[in-house]
Amino acid sequence: MMKINRALISVSDKTGIVPFARRLSEIGIEIVSTGGTATLLRKESIPHLDIEKFTGFPEILSGRVKTLHPRVHGGLLYLRDRPDHQQEAAENYIEPIDLVVVNLYPFERTIAQPGVLLEEAIEQIDIGGPSMLRSAAKNYRSVTVASDPSDYPRILEEIANHQGETTLATREQLAIKAFLTTASYDQAIADFLGREKSSSVNFTLSLPLEIRLRYGENPHQSANLYGQFEDYFQKLHGKELSYNNILDIDAAAGLIGEFSESTVAILKHTNPCGVGSDPDLREAWMKAFATDKQAPFGGVIICNRPLTESLARAISEIFSEVIIAPDFEPEARAWLQKKKNLRLMKMIGRPDQKRNELALRSVIGGLLVQQRDDTELKEPERHVVSARPPAADEMKAMLFGWRVVKHVKSNAIVYASRDRTLGIGAGQMARVDSSRIAIWKANEAGLSLKGSAVCSDAFFPFADSIIAASEAGATAVIQPGGSIRDPEVIAAADERELAMVFTGIRHFKH
Repeated sequence: MMKINRALISVSDKTGIVPFARRLSEIGIEIVSTGGTATLLRKESIPHLDIEKFTGFPEILSGRVKTLHPRVHGGLLYLRDRPDHQQEAAENYIEPIDLVVVNLYPFERTIAQPGVLLEEAIEQIDIGGPSMLRSAAKNYRSVTVASDPSDYPRILEEIANHQGETTLATREQLAIKAFLTTASYDQAIADFLGREKSSSVNFTLSLPLEIRLRYGENPHQSANLYGQFEDYFQKLHGKELSYNNILDIDAAAGLIGEFSESTVAILKHTNPCGVGSDPDLREAWMKAFATDKQAPFGGVIICNRPLTESLARAISEIFSEVIIAPDFEPEARAWLQKKKNLRLMKMIGRPDQKRNELALRSVIGGLLVQQRDDTELKEPERHVVSARPPAADEMKAMLFGWRVVKHVKSNAIVYASRDRTLGIGAGQMARVDSSRIAIWKANEAGLSLKGSAVCSDAFFPFADSIIAASEAGATAVIQPGGSIRDPEVIAAADERELAMVFTGIRHFKH
């Protein structure tokens, strides 16, 4: 391997590129750059050669063609140890490019925006970037390729420690990452265009290994985590994450994402045990915990505000596996870290807002792929089907419970007031049994269901659950509707003066 003498830099994500390029220039590496990257380097007074001067050909077609040139790809691809390649390169004025620093147009970020137009998405399909990454990665024995800003420090360290070179092992690893990057990028484009044009062909998935887990759901099962989970959750303290922890964290993030108000939720085996909202996080916790004081043992707690010391002291009274928050006050973190094994997870951004992601599940001989269940109920007051419309507090209770029941395993029933859950019944074969369990749980907790709302993830096939809810004290019902016995169910509600809303949206969760 020869010393790195020339680098081509063309990046969309400019994170860290200025100090990286400045250091490359300081150690004598010539920089060739393009478009907006060249403009930034010029602004920062970093010496560089514009791509059109390097190729002898101008950027054309509004920048669509600038690096698709033999002097670029020849400089990347020619084999340095072959005399015939050396001769051809010299005859065609091709000079070696030893380091390629490229990341791609933000296609995935663009299509994640609400209402993005097809034309806008197409303009963010990078052509030259993937081509350079692939050329450099193919010739990794001679060329170093950087597709991720997090690798800049590593490359500089290698150059400093190996007389201006990088090691073959590092180049191999960076090449693999580059190929994974282009594969994932192309798949995102194909998936988007397939959805836009209603054309389902093949489904391909390629994700980097992130964590080798100790085992899966049970100790006799092996498991790994692939993808970018750590981009959204940072472990601050505690034991390494398990397979089940990760499933619970994912479920918790989806649930807490339903609430903009200050909220605390408790989950066990991905099912909500209790949810409470209050400006005071400790009070929100008390409401959530009151729903069920037994099930949360060994569960997951999540809140959508920085976790306070008063909340930390309250939740430390029970054994929990994982606590998740967007941040932890220093006193809260110090208090919780007294428990050596308790995992504290910082939630980065809004993980639940990855709306363009698909939900996947393996089955015998294949893979089920669906859109995530992110449909929102709009204008619920227009969906009242009972003779009596709900009062304001009843509507708030229905909507609170509706946001929770969506995250409970089917058949799912939730009894709720305007700011808390009161009873939750999950995963029963008959809906009426889920309702009975929810009522029993509320009674066990000493919580009154008088004036509550009962929420169902799917339609009530019979009036029995409505009758049971009324006898328990509920005065409002929210459910999808759609049963052939809807008239009987509505009649049962009217006989008991229950307010009822049909959402027209089902939230099965298998």
